[in-house]
Amino acid sequence: MAASSSKDVTFKCADGSDILACLATPGEVKKSPGIIVIHEAFALNQQIRGVARRYAEQGFVAIAPNLFSRNSDIMNEKNIENAMRPLWSLPPEKRNDPTAMQELMKTMPETDRKVLQLFFGGREEMEKQMAQDLMSCKDYLKSLDFVNHERLGVTGFCLGGGLTYQVSTMYPFSASVPFYGTNPKPIEAVAKINGPVLAFYAGEDDRINQGIPAVAEAMVLYKKEFAMKVYKGAQHSFFNETRPVYNRAAAEDAWELTMQFFNRHLNAP
Repeated sequence: MAASSSKDVTFKCADGSDILACLATPGEVKKSPGIIVIHEAFALNQQIRGVARRYAEQGFVAIAPNLFSRNSDIMNEKNIENAMRPLWSLPPEKRNDPTAMQELMKTMPETDRKVLQLFFGGREEMEKQMAQDLMSCKDYLKSLDFVNHERLGVTGFCLGGGLTYQVSTMYPFSASVPFYGTNPKPIEAVAKINGPVLAFYAGEDDRINQGIPAVAEAMVLYKKEFAMKVYKGAQHSFFNETRPVYNRAAAEDAWELTMQFFNRHLNAP
């Protein structure tokens, strides 16, 4: 089999905006299942590009969009890292405190303030826009003649994990794999999920894990095919090998389970 490859592409969104994406394709030319890979809060970076390429090596067409394309001059990995660092220095209970955030932002350079304003000033609207952009990404993926349009999956991490849940309520993906993601909003939207869901969580991730009982209950209530695994001792973002919190054992196990899951639901006859 020829080696997989990747390249940058752009696709149009409903409002006419161009969104940059990394498109990774298998070496063998055939109609392959497609997977959307949704990045963490750090935009489309080399680590996420690497995840897309790993899927292509396994025979999938993977596309990883940069959901910060509209603000890429400000919302790039370096700027986001710089802005988040002082935020992480706050005690966990103050990170969602508007007063504490305002005081912190007064001490920050202008670019850092803009990053946090985009993240937290209009987070709900930003995520709605991202979900719509992901629908445009799905349409682009379906327009490619080497993609099996009937077998599309979606996966994502952190911010992307929450968006994986959300877009699974908006389109009947054949399989969805959210990593440490927030629940869909509203939780009743779980009723609209079509395909099976495999969710991964970190044991040491209290904020995200608070939502597990509600999503598990909703999956049972609406009779959805749902499985999850919580990795004891692992921290948020454990799958990202470039982060200090990377947990190799958890990441490798989650990858193996993900590949089994996608192969079962996207490659089945």
